[in-house]
Amino acid sequence: MSNSLALERLPTYDLPLIDVGALRRGSPEDVRCVADRIGSAARDIGFFRIRNHGVDLDLIMSTYRAAERFFALPETEKQRYYIGKSPNHRGYVPFSERGDYADEVHRNYEAFDMGLDLPADDPDFLAGNLVLGPNVWPDLAGFRSTVSRYYAEVSYLGRLICGALELFLGLPKGAITEQMSKPVSQLRLLHYVRPEQAADSGSVNMGAHTDYECLTLLHTRNEGLQVLAQDDRWIDVPVDHGAYVVNIGDMLEAWTNGMLRSTPHRVLNRSRERFSMPYFVAANHDTVIRPFPQLLMGDRRAKYEPFQAGAHLERMLLRDFPYLRQRQRLAAMGAAPAPKRSYANPFETRIQRNGV
Repeated sequence: MSNSLALERLPTYDLPLIDVGALRRGSPEDVRCVADRIGSAARDIGFFRIRNHGVDLDLIMSTYRAAERFFALPETEKQRYYIGKSPNHRGYVPFSERGDYADEVHRNYEAFDMGLDLPADDPDFLAGNLVLGPNVWPDLAGFRSTVSRYYAEVSYLGRLICGALELFLGLPKGAITEQMSKPVSQLRLLHYVRPEQAADSGSVNMGAHTDYECLTLLHTRNEGLQVLAQDDRWIDVPVDHGAYVVNIGDMLEAWTNGMLRSTPHRVLNRSRERFSMPYFVAANHDTVIRPFPQLLMGDRRAKYEPFQAGAHLERMLLRDFPYLRQRQRLAAMGAAPAPKRSYANPFETRIQRNGV
């Protein structure tokens, strides 16, 4: 499919909408039924929606308002929390901090990145871990309490979904979730703005990519998200304030030996302004992701080389954030030349095949 065709407004695909209320309070039979629906959608499509998820809509909207208040601050104030000043990839990502996506047209968004909020004496943080440690918190009334509560709620929901996938895949209870005791999960508050010169509402604001973690939970308020379906068609994701959109990421693709596939997606300039809050459910930093032995029965062979969860995330962050590459170059000054690193993501081959 050519990129020009891909940018046309497409009919909304009927993504499964699954009631997951039973995961919190259902009978074992009800939980099994929901797990099978989740697993089937994850396997067959890679994207699905969930309702009755247990995250209060008032909390979701309060978190949006907290993000809106932060992004409305003067640029000089936001720069106080610039992510490049943080030792562990936390804080404000300005419009100028651009990733490397060939298909981005009129890219124009800012973000605020955070993760599991650990104390300043955490040993992983003190050891220089890039993706663990304390968050950066703006001096904005109510921001920390609201966003922290939201992070906790959506994190719990992510573990419920992962537990359902364990059941669907026939894995021992805890095979995935016990590897999430100190995860490198991230929450991004995103603010997209369509530039005045971008008359084309089909131009790409965030380029096609996969998510690097296990799965992503996304509440949607504005249209613009598109998914590359299993039949290699770009499809529009519907907006539903009562639902979360869920997609599979790189770690789960490798863990399941390709039974669940990391799903490419992108964001178009459909709206003049768009706020988004993806939460990326990840494993612990030191977890080695290799296909589960239960999924290698018979003549099935491992399709993926083992990799460390944190190392994969850090390599992709280096691709996406110029400040990290600059920091790496400065750290290497005076040292022997290192081999040139590749930041290509092996889970994004479907994007390349589709001319993006």
